[in-house]
Amino acid sequence: MSAPELEITPQMALRPPSTVMRLRRMGAMFPTRLSFLRTLMRDLSAQNVQVQRAVWEMDADGFGHAVYTISLGGYDYSLVAISTDIPPEMRTDRVIATAWDTAYVLYDGIPDASEIARIVAAAPKQEASRYTACDLVLSRANKSVRLFQHVTDALKRGDQPDEAMVRDVGYLMRTTAVYGNGKFGIADRAHIAARPCLGGPFAAEMLTVWLIRGFTHDLAEHVGGAPLDPRLKRHLGIGNSTGLGMAPFLVSHPRLLDSWMQVRETALARVAALPALSADQQQTILALAQRASLHLSEWSVPDAGAEARILQIRHDWAGVQVLLGECLPQADPLARVLQGSEGWFEDTQELLIALLLEPFGDLIDGLTECMANPYEAEIEPGMPLADLRALIARDWDWAVGLDFKSKSESAQFWYVSEAKQEPRLGLRHIEEGADLESPLDIARQVQRLSRALDGQDGITAELLMRRPDLRFAARRVQNLAKAPYSEIRDNLIGAQCLPIDMLRCKLSFFGAAKFDPKSDRWTRITMCQGAPLFDELQAADDWWLPTFEG
Repeated sequence: MSAPELEITPQMALRPPSTVMRLRRMGAMFPTRLSFLRTLMRDLSAQNVQVQRAVWEMDADGFGHAVYTISLGGYDYSLVAISTDIPPEMRTDRVIATAWDTAYVLYDGIPDASEIARIVAAAPKQEASRYTACDLVLSRANKSVRLFQHVTDALKRGDQPDEAMVRDVGYLMRTTAVYGNGKFGIADRAHIAARPCLGGPFAAEMLTVWLIRGFTHDLAEHVGGAPLDPRLKRHLGIGNSTGLGMAPFLVSHPRLLDSWMQVRETALARVAALPALSADQQQTILALAQRASLHLSEWSVPDAGAEARILQIRHDWAGVQVLLGECLPQADPLARVLQGSEGWFEDTQELLIALLLEPFGDLIDGLTECMANPYEAEIEPGMPLADLRALIARDWDWAVGLDFKSKSESAQFWYVSEAKQEPRLGLRHIEEGADLESPLDIARQVQRLSRALDGQDGITAELLMRRPDLRFAARRVQNLAKAPYSEIRDNLIGAQCLPIDMLRCKLSFFGAAKFDPKSDRWTRITMCQGAPLFDELQAADDWWLPTFEG
């Protein structure tokens, strides 16, 4: 008996890494159905998760603590939420803050009274406290004071809040950190990585954010003394302030970055290979395009540069809808759409790509199982130096030709703040501290390796015994040969490097939307906007780019 043939899903060629892995394009990415939060919502729906509010110890002004519990994949988890009365002058999103309106711990199991008391005492101090392996995620959040006050005042009067304010702000609180993976003594990711539904990247953190969002709704209703309209409540997500601390993650986890990008690009290649679309599929895509148009009209930010990009997408989107109308009834419809969009504004192209993935869950959702990558880049000591040279010539031509003696190409340096132990970015020719530089100068190090290889024979191990300073670069070069989407193909210490592009790439995989940059180094976003409420998980799969009217 012959072995059964494997069924291979047709797909087009993947977009080349030389196109995809550029900072400008990565900084144009949008959330998709493959984003971690969307994947988690589908898992919660499939598991028929029920959220129980086990403890509610809040005074009339909304200060105290609460505990929410769920059972997921055979394990119990609890969110312990603490609401604190702090002076207005202490409320800041900056990393130097020492007090926050609310603090949270995602707990492994159901905490007893003594564990609740421990967390209630520790969590408001955040990194000034230490935690246990039962604590999976640590977070904190501040109120959007204007909207929270408006919502609770309206409910006290017997009214619903102003719809325009709810639409324009979009959240009652915004987190300033969601810590996981062993920080401050909480459990390492390995502790839960094999558990159902929490094995995906940042799944525990996404669960925490969703539970926090539900708590903010409950707190506003408690203080206001009346329920919020579910339509308004659904639009109230969780804000987030994210800065430089997140940016180097994509550089320091190259194999993981490759997995995320390969999954996204493979999904696009699969839908692009569809030979035809049904009438229902065509209508779904056109309806999503209209939803995206409305979402764009509701997305406005103060930053002039970011607002100009939004205006450009709005301008382009009418052309997108025309292109869809022309191509969808034809053979190879989505390949035609992608071909027709070549050369367009990067932001418009990436929004279109996110749209085209949305209707085809049956074809692409299974790919998310490949996003968690436990492998690390390793050196191949036996590789001939001739092969190493060939890899550099093939994959790193953009790096070896840079002039790092120029102030422009060496304008910045990455380092770790001694006070906060978080990444920062300095101006090399203006500020001190370059002697403490972190190894994010990937292009410069590979260029140094390339020059050291001139006239050399033998194997990699022999070179690295003489030049151990080249180990890092050799490992990056060899890794890229196996993981083609693992490197950002831009100079990360050059004047043109904008950390906001790295932030947006990573946050889009989280499922963030409504990017609101405050500089090229930090941004506010909205998470869970439009996501199912605690009692709506049956609708877990249709909230891409939510709109207030949707």
